[in-house]
Amino acid sequence: MTNFDFRPAEVPTFYFIGVTTAGSSIMRVFPAWARHLGLGERPIRGIDCKWHDDPEVYRRIVHFLKHDPLSLGALVTTHKLDLLKAARDQFDWLDPYATRLDEVSCISKRDGLLRGHAKDPVTSGLSFDAIKPGDYWGESGAEICLLGAGGSSLALTVHLAGRPAGRRPSRILVTNRSAKRLDEMRAVHAAMDYPIPVEYHLCPEPEENDRVVAMLPEGSMVVNATGLGKDAPGSPLTDAAEFPLNGIAWEFNYRGELVFLEQAWARQAARNLTIEDGWVYFLHGWLQVIAEVFEVEIPSAGPAFDELGRIAAETGKP
Repeated sequence: MTNFDFRPAEVPTFYFIGVTTAGSSIMRVFPAWARHLGLGERPIRGIDCKWHDDPEVYRRIVHFLKHDPLSLGALVTTHKLDLLKAARDQFDWLDPYATRLDEVSCISKRDGLLRGHAKDPVTSGLSFDAIKPGDYWGESGAEICLLGAGGSSLALTVHLAGRPAGRRPSRILVTNRSAKRLDEMRAVHAAMDYPIPVEYHLCPEPEENDRVVAMLPEGSMVVNATGLGKDAPGSPLTDAAEFPLNGIAWEFNYRGELVFLEQAWARQAARNLTIEDGWVYFLHGWLQVIAEVFEVEIPSAGPAFDELGRIAAETGKP
């Protein structure tokens, strides 16, 4: 079921399809961004659905967006896979990433067509490059350990596959608590003829993640893509985990208890770690969708991007 009343939009309107959208900072940030970008007063409406909701709920939402003239498009978070699975036939066009990943994170309209996009490979790549320049990976021989094999991890690996050899990690280690996600990722990689060596590790317990992280060479990156610290309490690592010397700790989230970040900060001086949260990922994720839906150019770096980050921090960052 959904809380949405399906009333027609009275003015051009943008939507956020999630679980508890009213509490999201984007409900404050988007109107400020819209004014700054010259879009005027553009409302954002939240559409809340249950996790893995009834397919008919997703179909009704997509039908509404497709046929309501003043409904311009939407960002989709938790329901990216389920929504496309339920309503694929209602989309007139899907981008290559949406087809490959079987998910939709952005819904837009163009020339009467309803379009579905999977933006995560783009936004994860922009965020990835903001942490270290691309040539770092080829010069250092560093590797990446992705803790969690869900959609965000898969999107990052898809992005990395498209980079030239000198600008991507030498190896990727992926861990997950259940085998299903690892098998799904392995299947996508096999279909792509994936160009980077990947190891898939079933790690039901944090101590097993510790052992995989210990395999990384100097300068490597450890990513918390599990949702632990935000969607559920805790961290995928124990406090005894040893981050790689001169390495990088990247937490995909920016709000919540974020125990993984606390563990990294506790070892920052001893291991000379670069530590990043998910704030820049949040910015890119929303701005890429807004650019698509409203057909506006939005920079992904430089002073203009930094100004959008400042506006977001002032209006919405906890």
